[in-house]
Amino acid sequence: MPAHRYLPFERRVDVPLQDRSWPSATLTQAPLWVPVDLRDGNQALAEPMDPARKRRLFDLLVSTGFKEIEVGYPSASRADFDFVRHLVESTRSGAVPPDVTPVVFTAARDDLIDRTFEAIDGLPRAVVHLYIATSPVWRDVVLGRDRAAVAATARRAAAHMARLADARPDADIRFQFAPETFNLTEPDYVLELCDGLTELWDACPERPVTHNLPATVEIATPNVYADQIEYMHRHLARRDHVILSVHPHNDRGTGVACAELALLAGAQRVEGCLFGNGERTGNVDLVTLALNLYAQGVDPMLDLSDIDAVREVVEHCNRLPVHPRHPYAGDLVHTAFSGTHQDAISKGLTHHAKRAAELGVDPGEAPWSVPYLPIDPADVGRTYEAVIRVNSQSGKGGTAYLLRTRHGLDLPGPLRADFAGVVQEATDASGREASADELYALFRRTYLAPGEPEETEGSGEPGGSGEPGESGEPSGSGGPGPEGAVALLAWSADRSADGAHRFVCTLRVGDRAGDVEGHGNGPLSAFADALAAAGVAVDILDYAEHALAAGGASEAVAYVRCRVGEAEAWGAGVDTSVLTASVRAVVAAVNRARA
Repeated sequence: MPAHRYLPFERRVDVPLQDRSWPSATLTQAPLWVPVDLRDGNQALAEPMDPARKRRLFDLLVSTGFKEIEVGYPSASRADFDFVRHLVESTRSGAVPPDVTPVVFTAARDDLIDRTFEAIDGLPRAVVHLYIATSPVWRDVVLGRDRAAVAATARRAAAHMARLADARPDADIRFQFAPETFNLTEPDYVLELCDGLTELWDACPERPVTHNLPATVEIATPNVYADQIEYMHRHLARRDHVILSVHPHNDRGTGVACAELALLAGAQRVEGCLFGNGERTGNVDLVTLALNLYAQGVDPMLDLSDIDAVREVVEHCNRLPVHPRHPYAGDLVHTAFSGTHQDAISKGLTHHAKRAAELGVDPGEAPWSVPYLPIDPADVGRTYEAVIRVNSQSGKGGTAYLLRTRHGLDLPGPLRADFAGVVQEATDASGREASADELYALFRRTYLAPGEPEETEGSGEPGGSGEPGESGEPSGSGGPGPEGAVALLAWSADRSADGAHRFVCTLRVGDRAGDVEGHGNGPLSAFADALAAAGVAVDILDYAEHALAAGGASEAVAYVRCRVGEAEAWGAGVDTSVLTASVRAVVAAVNRARA
C-alpha cells in the first residue's frame, strides 16, 4: 500500500503548544451537551427524517435532558425550514421548554442568513451557528480565497447576523462561530478569526459567544487535538465571555477520545449525535461520552436510565441499527458467554448483594464493583437476565448462575463442573446458545429424571411425603427403561427408638421386581443397603440440599453423587419432602451410573 502518499499531521498543521497541562487534568463535571442529530446526523442519512421522525427525535432529546439542541439547517432544505417553523408554532404548547435553546446552522452568505432568521422568527431564544471553512486545502481548492478574504467573508456574515438580531430585541439570540476544518487550520489564524468575532458580537457574561472548533476530518491522534484546544483555551480573548465548544468526528475511530481529551484541555461544550450517527464514520457519540462520565462517578446531567427506549427511538428515526457491541447500548455489551468471565461476574454479583446487605442499603444504591461490568446494567434499564448467556464457550459459572437465578437450583461445585460438560457437549452439537429454560430442561433430563419422559418445565416430581414412618410413591423409570434401570415402585422409611433407620421398598431392577429391606444409621444409608440387597451396590459419596420455591409451594431439591461399581454419577431430586427428594436423587444417580 502506498503510504508515502499521505503526510503526517506535523507536516500539515503546526501545533505550537509545548507546556501542555491537560494530561494532569481530571473531569469533574459534565459539559454542555449539544446533539446535532437533527442537522448533521440527518444529513448523513440515505433517507432523511420526515417531520414526524424529526419531532419524535426532538421530543426524545428534550426528555433526555439536553438544554441546547441543534434543530436544523433551515436554509439548506425546505424540510429543515418547515421543521424549525413547526417548533416555533408549537412553542406555545410546550414543544420547546423554557430551559431549552434551539440552535440553527448557516453558512456565511447573506441570503442564507436571512432565510435562517426567517425560520426562527417567533422563537423566544435561539443560537445562530455561523460556519466557514478555514484550512489551507479548503481555501485553496474549494473557496479560492486567501486568509484575508475568508476572514472578511466571516466578518461580513457575522455583522449581518448582529443587525438581524438587534432588530428583534424581544428575542434572546446568541451567536456561535465554527471555523470548519479547524484541526487542519493554522492556530494563529483560527485565533484571529475567533477573537475578531468575539469583539464584533460584543460578547459578555449575559450573552456569551460560542466558538465551536471541529475535528471535521480526524487527521491525528487525540492528544494533538487536545493540544490544539488547549492552545485556544489559553489564548482566546475575553475567555470568560466565550463558551469553548468541540465537534469531533470519528474518521480514525477516536472521536470519543478526542472529545474527552478536549474537555481536559479546556472545552466546555460538546456537539455530537446519539450513538455516533453522522457523515462518514460519524460524529462523536454523546451517549458513550455521558456514560463514560457516569462510570467515573460524575453526573452526566442526562437521563439514560432506559437506554433501550432511547435506542429504539433513535433507530426508528434514523432507520439505522445500533450495533450489538456498541458501548453501553448494544444488545451484547453487558453479556458474557466466556466461562471465566461468567464465573467472575456471578461471584461479583453475589459479593455486591452481600456488601449491600452489610451496608443496609438497596443493591441499587451500593457502591458498584463487579468484574467485567463497568456500570450496573440496571442503571440503564437492563435486567440481569441478559448478563450471562450460555453457549459452547461457557463454563460452569454461567450455567450455575442461570439455573440459580431463573430456576432456584444452587448446584454444588462438583456438580457445576459435571453439568458444564453436559452443556458444552449439547451446545457444541447444536452450534447455538442455550436459554435458561433450555438449560433447566437439559438438567432435568440429565439429573432429575434420566431416562424418563420430560415433564412440564419447572414442575416438581410427583411423590408422597416420604418422612420417616411414612410411605413414598414410585420413583425412577416408570417403564422398562434402559437395560438394568432401577425403579423404586413403593417405599417406606422409619426409625427405631435406638436411632437405627429401616428402609422397606419394592424395587424393579431391569425386568426383575421384588421387595427388599435395608438398615443404616440414616435413611439414605438404609436405602443404599436395600439397593445392595437387590444386587445394586451403591456408595453415596456427596450430598447437598436446599429449599426451592417453585409454583408457590415450598419444595426441596437434593443432589447426590453415587458410586455404582466403577462408575460415579450425580443425580438430583425435587419434592416437598427433603427425604423424598433425596431418595429420588439417589435413584437418578444410580441409573446414570448404570447407564
